[in-house]
Amino acid sequence: MENSEKRLTIKDLAEEDRPREKMERKGASSLSDAELIAILLRVGNASETAVDVAQRLLGQVNNSLNELARLSLHQLTRIKGIGKTKAITILAALELGRRRNAEGPINRERIFSSRSVIDLFQPALADLPHEEFWVLLLNKSNKIIDRIKVSQGGVGGTVVDPKLVLKHAVERLASAVIVVHNHPSGNPQPSDKDIALTEKLKNAAQLFDISLLDHVIVTDGECYSFADNGKM
Repeated sequence: MENSEKRLTIKDLAEEDRPREKMERKGASSLSDAELIAILLRVGNASETAVDVAQRLLGQVNNSLNELARLSLHQLTRIKGIGKTKAITILAALELGRRRNAEGPINRERIFSSRSVIDLFQPALADLPHEEFWVLLLNKSNKIIDRIKVSQGGVGGTVVDPKLVLKHAVERLASAVIVVHNHPSGNPQPSDKDIALTEKLKNAAQLFDISLLDHVIVTDGECYSFADNGKM
C-alpha cells in the first residue's frame, strides 16, 4: 500500500547534510535552492528524501526559481512527491518572495542627533505614568534597524538587564545602539542608577564591537542626552 510506505525524511540524511541544521549553523544564505525547498517539503517519499524531491522539482524547471513561480497548483501536484499541501507551501513561499520584491528597499530613518531620538520617542513615552526602557538598533550608517521595548516598570523605575539589550543588538547585527527611557516625574536629570547602567551598557557593548552612542531620558518637557552632556 502506497500510504503505508515509509517516507524518507531529512533526518535520514547525514547530520551535516540536513538543511535545517545547516541553516542553524551557517545561516539561510549557505543553503542551495534545493535545500531551502526541502525545508518547505519536510518529507520526501518512499525512495527519495525531501532534498531529492526538491532537486528533481528544480530540474523540471531548468533550475530556475522564476520558472518554478510560474507553475500553478495543479502543475505542481502533478510532480511525483508533491502533494497539495506541499504545493501550497511552495506557492506561499514564492508569493512572499514576490511581495517582498514589490515592496522595494526599506527606507530606514537615519539618526543624526539626540534631537532625532527625542522626536522619535517623546510622543510615545512622555505622558506614560510608568517607566519604559527602549533600545534603538542602528546600522553602520546610523539608520534604524529596529526599536525594541526592553522593559517596563513603575513610576520610580524599571529593571534593565544589559544582557537582554545586547542580545537584541547581536541578533539583529546592529553596529550601534541608543537606549532611551522616560521619567514620569518630569525630572530629566539622570539618577545614580541611570549613570551606572549607562556605564555598564557601554562596557558590555564594546565586547561585541557595538557602540553605545547615547542614553536619552525623555519627559513631557526637557529631555536629557548623555552624549550631549559629555557623559558617553
